[in-house]
Amino acid sequence: MNILLWVLQIFLALHTAIGAVWKFSNSEQTVPSLSAIPHGAWLALSVIELACVVGLVIPAFYKPLAVLAPLAAIVIAAIMLLYCVLHLLSGDPIHGQLVYWLVVAAVCAFIAYGRLVLRPI
Repeated sequence: MNILLWVLQIFLALHTAIGAVWKFSNSEQTVPSLSAIPHGAWLALSVIELACVVGLVIPAFYKPLAVLAPLAAIVIAAIMLLYCVLHLLSGDPIHGQLVYWLVVAAVCAFIAYGRLVLRPI
């Protein structure tokens, strides 16, 4: 179980890092359902996501900070759920992005549950 959780954490960290860098180079207007997010908040989400990347990976190098992994996963899941809510409120009839964000949130929830309950670091 520990190996599975580490693999998921690494993939989630890569996914989140790529998303954060993408946010720095693209406007929130690129995704029509997220256009309600102010530009400053869009950039702040990038910084938060990069901090979460560090939180997902740092327990591999420094065990006393192991609590950061589930915390980072919870924060990423909350961001994904925020995107879902904004998507639903936008009235966009295409729900492909919604499913994608929900899957990422589910992976985050599994990591948080796994690190807090099943197999703590």
